[in-house]
Amino acid sequence: MESTAPQSPAGLRTTPSWLLSQAASHAARLLSEGFAAHGLRGYHYRLLAALAEDGPASQADLGRRCAIDRSDVVAAINDLAGRGLVVRAPDPADRRRNVISVTDAGAAEAHRMAETVDRAQQDLLAPLSTRERDQLTRLLTRLLEHHSRD
Repeated sequence: MESTAPQSPAGLRTTPSWLLSQAASHAARLLSEGFAAHGLRGYHYRLLAALAEDGPASQADLGRRCAIDRSDVVAAINDLAGRGLVVRAPDPADRRRNVISVTDAGAAEAHRMAETVDRAQQDLLAPLSTRERDQLTRLLTRLLEHHSRD
């Protein structure tokens, strides 16, 4: 039986940039679906994980660290605070800014979401051996490090 799915031109299907973008689309879908089961999104996970790993931070520092726009950080923190996953308090050193801390419930949610990330990785990388997964991670890391210098 012949596939009726649209096919990209062969010359495109063999380019690393096209392959990376297609794999990234699948990864984003898997993560989005997994996070939706928590009622949250990727930027919520990034913020919770950063706070759980590195401790309290200002909204501005969180935004920079997680590569999230300032206005999106505020909206995401409002969501997380409304769910009791983070608390916002004035910075004792500078009352003009807020310090965000993860609550116990937020740390537990970050852990559950990390398990969701692990499941998405397993699904995405299912056809690869452990050795191939490690090699892919090393190669992608090298590419990103090279291009982040710009």
